[in-house]
Amino acid sequence: MTLKTLGAKAAAALDQELMSTCAFSIDQLMELAGLSVSQAIYRVHPLNKGRRVLVACGPGNNGGDGLVAARHLFYYGYQPTIFYPKRSKNELYHRLAKQLEDLQVPFVDDFQSALNSTDHVVDAIFGFSFSGEVREPFPKVIQALEETKIPITSVDAPSSWNIEDGPPKSGLGSAFMPTALVSLTAPKPLVKYFKGRHFVGGRFVSPSIAKKYDFEVPEYPGVDQVVEVPTTNEKL
Repeated sequence: MTLKTLGAKAAAALDQELMSTCAFSIDQLMELAGLSVSQAIYRVHPLNKGRRVLVACGPGNNGGDGLVAARHLFYYGYQPTIFYPKRSKNELYHRLAKQLEDLQVPFVDDFQSALNSTDHVVDAIFGFSFSGEVREPFPKVIQALEETKIPITSVDAPSSWNIEDGPPKSGLGSAFMPTALVSLTAPKPLVKYFKGRHFVGGRFVSPSIAKKYDFEVPEYPGVDQVVEVPTTNEKL
């Protein structure tokens, strides 16, 4: 099944509608998103492949999803480490970080050193709203993600990719291809450039909202919050 994609404007409008018409709070949506990501990681990188997981978080919602995912991974038996260099001043993110600190999950400042001692990386730096240039302190992080042989799971979008046009044509990020991608709510147009394992997480979208925004909600098996879907490299 080839799923329809959701562009940047539609994705932003859907998020707003989920928090207005559908009465979800941002806390709920972030919790569900992070839970979905953690379940995808459990499938891509089960515990027997190594328990150490480095979660790279940006300052926005994508980073918040990563913080939530890290908490769930801790309870699954993983040993998460957090790289979160630009902390949001928003109270929600403070609470998410404190929840991890209370679990004695380490926060690190040196991404490269942390990368050298992990088994898997979660890329939760930039989401679907990213555009323009990668700003400090993230250029070296993106470069390290491009060069590493360690498997990477990206949240909603590989960081540095444009939601419509995929990876940059040249320069930083042009060679970045994560092992897995977790599309939240619905795939974004960039998936046509993606070559790894693809999951969708969004088991909270009502049929009426999916119809309004003209995309399909995939069938989630059992109690799973994610479903793996075929990767297509054809233009959608």
